[in-house]
Amino acid sequence: MKYGYGVDLGGTTVKMGLFRQDGRLLDKWEIDTDVSSGGRNIPSDIGRSILADMKKHSFAKEDYLGVGIGVPGQVWSDGTADAVNLGWKRLPLIPELESVTGLRAVGDNDANTAAMGEYWQGGGKGYDSLALITLGTGVGGGIIVDGKCLQGAHRAGGEIGHLPIEPNETRVCGCGNRGCLEQYASATGCARLAMDALAEFDTPSTLRSCPKIDAKAVWDAVKAGDGLALRVADKFCTYLARGLAIVANTVDPEVLVLGGGVSRAGKVLIDMVTERYRVYAFNACKDTPIVLASLGNDAGMYGSMANLL
Repeated sequence: MKYGYGVDLGGTTVKMGLFRQDGRLLDKWEIDTDVSSGGRNIPSDIGRSILADMKKHSFAKEDYLGVGIGVPGQVWSDGTADAVNLGWKRLPLIPELESVTGLRAVGDNDANTAAMGEYWQGGGKGYDSLALITLGTGVGGGIIVDGKCLQGAHRAGGEIGHLPIEPNETRVCGCGNRGCLEQYASATGCARLAMDALAEFDTPSTLRSCPKIDAKAVWDAVKAGDGLALRVADKFCTYLARGLAIVANTVDPEVLVLGGGVSRAGKVLIDMVTERYRVYAFNACKDTPIVLASLGNDAGMYGSMANLL
């Protein structure tokens, strides 16, 4: 049996796990992400934490496959990494991890590692290809084809959140463009659609007395049969369905996996999106299943480990 470490680097915390090569998680912990000094200390912090965990176990060094890491940015072929929110610009991430731990290290974008995790041990397990769409503050994504992550010529493969979905949008997306999918199908977008609906219609709604309009409030109201919330959900799911149809028509994955905070809405979200997706998808792709991700916040760790195999 071989072992390896899966690391999911976030802006606030670093999630780390020790795995067996068969996917069993043996140990899991977190450390704070030190963004001071341009994030320069992060690789050594991670390396030292892994070394401390290695001392807890009696495995021989040759039993370790290495360290896999997902970062909120890009990891280039020379092992350097860029991550704007960490202050990284061509930081030698992989060489430093290898130097501190003495183990092989590999890295990728965090959305790609999450997709790989769901493919390996999550909602996409058993399929040869998938597209993961994460519905969080923004909309992220990762595409796996024949067991490999689609990177693209500019490391922009799987940027599903920035599909241009609404040509008439005047508000600017965080990427600088207008009308991106994440402006509507993210948690932020869902809340904005709700605020727009409350301003546009005088329909009675429990959302009017809600102290905080967020995606959870909207979907809770949907489940309670709130008419205005259902109108918001219809618009949300229509945009999302169009985006999923574009992805399916382009790469034709075996399964579409929805993750992120909004996916906690569960079956009602899956049912509404599936119904609308079938309207927009190409005939050959209409029956592509849409399922929920199952690894939650651990998907990045699992995917980072999978990249070592």
